[in-house]
Amino acid sequence: MTFLRKLALSASVIALGCSSALAADLTVGFSQIGSESGWRAAETSVTKQEAEKRGIELKFADAQQKQENQIKAIRGFIAQGVDAILVAPVVATGWEDVLTEAKEAEIPVILLDRGVDAPQDLYLTSVASDQVKEGRVAGEWLVNTVGDKPCKVVELQGTVGSTPAINRKKGFEEAIAGKANISIARSQTGDFTRAKGKEVMEGFLKAENGGKDICAMYAHNDDMAVGAIQAIKDAGLKPGTDILVVSIDAVPDIFAAMVAGEANATVELTPNMAGPAFDAIDAFMKDGKQPEKFIITESKLYTPADNPQGEYDNRKGLGY
Repeated sequence: MTFLRKLALSASVIALGCSSALAADLTVGFSQIGSESGWRAAETSVTKQEAEKRGIELKFADAQQKQENQIKAIRGFIAQGVDAILVAPVVATGWEDVLTEAKEAEIPVILLDRGVDAPQDLYLTSVASDQVKEGRVAGEWLVNTVGDKPCKVVELQGTVGSTPAINRKKGFEEAIAGKANISIARSQTGDFTRAKGKEVMEGFLKAENGGKDICAMYAHNDDMAVGAIQAIKDAGLKPGTDILVVSIDAVPDIFAAMVAGEANATVELTPNMAGPAFDAIDAFMKDGKQPEKFIITESKLYTPADNPQGEYDNRKGLGY
C-alpha cells in the first residue's frame, strides 16, 4: 500500500474507532547492518518480535556490514512500495541520494541506533541512545574508580566512520579530559567484533610490556571486550583485576564476565529501538503527527554491584 493511500485509510480507520487495523496493514522494510555483535543480533530479534506483536509485515535485509548492500536493499524496498523503512546505517556518510529517493517516493525513513550525515528532512526520526553520553558514562566510571592512580588505557574502537565509534570515543575523552593521571596509550578499531577485539588486544598486550603497563581497557562494545578478556587471560593476566574492563552495550556475556570477576562495568544500549520507531510511524500514519527528530533511549551503567547474574538471566533469551 502506498503512503498516500495509507493516509487516506487512516482517516477512515480513526472514524471507525479501530486504530489497530492500521498497524496490521503496514509493510515495513528493515535494512540491518549485519550481525557483527550480540547486541546487533538482539536488535534484529527484538525488531522482528515487535513487528509480529503489532501485526506489521517486516521485510528484512542483512547488509553483512556493507553499505552498498544497504543502499541496494533500500532501493528494493522503495520499488516494492513499502509503507516505511527502518535502517541501521553501517557508516554515517553516503546516504543522501538513496534517502532522497525514499522521500520522493513518499516513504518515511527511520534511523535506528546510528545517525547519518545527511539533511534532517530526509528522514522522519532517529531512534538512538546518546552515544557521546555512553562514552562519557564509561569514562566517568574509570575516573571515579582509579582516583589519582596513574592509569594507561587501551581503547578498542568500533567500525571506522560509524557514529557509535566516533561518539563513544568523544564522550570517553571528554570524561578523562583534565585528568593528568589517565591517558589513552593505544587506540585501534576492532570492528565491533569479538574476534577482532581479541586480535587487537593481543597486539596491545605485546606492545605494553606483556600487558603489565596497561591499567584499563575501554571497548566501544561488549563483544570486543569479551574477545579482549580472552586475550588478557591468554597472556597470563587477570581481566577485571590486573586490567580493568569497561565497555558498552550490556549484553548477556558481559554480565557473565562480571559474575566471573573478569569485567568491571558496562553501559546499557537497549536493543529495543523498533518499539519507539513503530510508535512514531503509527502516529505519523494516523494523523500526520511529526515525531521528535531524535528519540533518545537511556544509557545506564552496570557494575558487579547490580546483580550481574540476574541481568544475564533476564537478557539471555532476547537473541543476543
